[in-house]
Amino acid sequence: MQLLSVNVGQARAIVAKSGRSGIFKRATTERVRVTRDGLLGDTICDTENHGGPDQAVYLYGAPDYAWWSEQLGRTLAPGTFGENLTVSGLESATLQVGDRFRVGEVVLEVTAPRIPCVTLAVRMGDPAFVKRFRHAERPGVYCRVLHEGDVWAGAEVRLEPYTGATVGVLELFRDFFRPERDEKTLRRHLAAPIASRDRAAKEAALAALRERGDPHAP
Repeated sequence: MQLLSVNVGQARAIVAKSGRSGIFKRATTERVRVTRDGLLGDTICDTENHGGPDQAVYLYGAPDYAWWSEQLGRTLAPGTFGENLTVSGLESATLQVGDRFRVGEVVLEVTAPRIPCVTLAVRMGDPAFVKRFRHAERPGVYCRVLHEGDVWAGAEVRLEPYTGATVGVLELFRDFFRPERDEKTLRRHLAAPIASRDRAAKEAALAALRERGDPHAP
């Protein structure tokens, strides 16, 4: 695979609850430094729901872009979905949490799917786009940064499949909308290197099972 585009965005006013967003990203031809907190020069406004060490970099793939362009009847430029890195041959629904990417000098680890919100609907100019994005099941992936360094358009992208507890990105995406709260599923998800926001929610759900005296809880 190849890194087709590196995209960064500055804060812009939007008509949404957050009021400002960095989702409007543009491709750059420069080398960009990637730190544990994300790409230098990129802005994240809604830090409660986005960004942070476990969701520092967002990837989206060319095959998913091609599908959306056909569905929408127009060509979509890299960065349209707010991703930092646009990658050839990357289909996010096939990935597992814990899969790693070597991109330029950087090592990334998949932690979570992107969950659509009203900001994405504003970006796409379609109030119904959150629902469309959900049913398309092409979420893209958030990653944590295991090794900092530079990335640049044209860099090789290598996938290293995770060998630990298997939790699919698509499974987590579906689970957000219809969560499974049985002990077995929660423990399996928690055994994978999922993002801290999701981990906190699943740990709380597991604790709630114990408090209720659920016979299936440990």
